[in-house]
Amino acid sequence: MTDRLTSIITKTGDDGTTGLGDGSRIAKHSIRIQAIGDVDELNSQLGLLLADASVPLAITQLLQHVQHRLFDLGAELSVPGYVAITDAHVTTLEQAANLHQAGLQPLREFILPGGCPAAAQTHVCRSVCRRAERSVVALNGTEPVSDAARHYLNRLSDCLFVIARALNQGAGQSDIFWQAADKTTP
Repeated sequence: MTDRLTSIITKTGDDGTTGLGDGSRIAKHSIRIQAIGDVDELNSQLGLLLADASVPLAITQLLQHVQHRLFDLGAELSVPGYVAITDAHVTTLEQAANLHQAGLQPLREFILPGGCPAAAQTHVCRSVCRRAERSVVALNGTEPVSDAARHYLNRLSDCLFVIARALNQGAGQSDIFWQAADKTTP
């Protein structure tokens, strides 16, 4: 394998542009770069979650796989017209969510993000994933993004919600149920 990055400091972005995978340059404030950045931030937040030794091996392996697919998604977003995420990747997330959901009690109330540290970080990942999805949908409004890429982020946020609940259950903590404000007291 050849060296991919011979120099980290290139100064080519000093003018407010950045290079895409196809060699073109676009503004750093573009919708495409926002989407790429949000996917990258999600991957970083997943890395923080995976640094928690309490995360069970099966979830660690799933989320490591997800990190690789998010890198693929970043590549897809950085090369207009390139497709890396497939319907099979979406199906993998659906199956994982269903597997982890099977051991959980049905929800009858909304829950708050929190619980054990790993579950709380998973909720952070879920909310960043929703932002990444919004950015990719916004990009799709101006330039086409594959259906599978958009669906992947949607399924991932659902999967992360289920995983947060499973992590709380595994830690012996219950979900934190939302309590509506009492309208008679401030």
